[in-house]
Amino acid sequence: MKKLNELSDGSCGRVVAINGDAHFQSRVTSIGLTIGCPFEVIQNPKKRPVLVYARDTMVAINKTGSDKIMVEVTKQ
Repeated sequence: MKKLNELSDGSCGRVVAINGDAHFQSRVTSIGLTIGCPFEVIQNPKKRPVLVYARDTMVAINKTGSDKIMVEVTKQ
């Protein structure tokens, strides 16, 4: 299990857990990233938000938020 912000460009996986307070969990699930959701990392630059493609939508998640999303990698 890894954190979302640890993945490199082109990595694919599934969301395993969403840590953080209720407000953060509500925000993340409202944009479509739920437990079990498959995704692909489009971009993960060092000091910029992580760009993720999930559920036919491109989503940007800041580094602090992506540190709280635990994932299982299916393709590196």
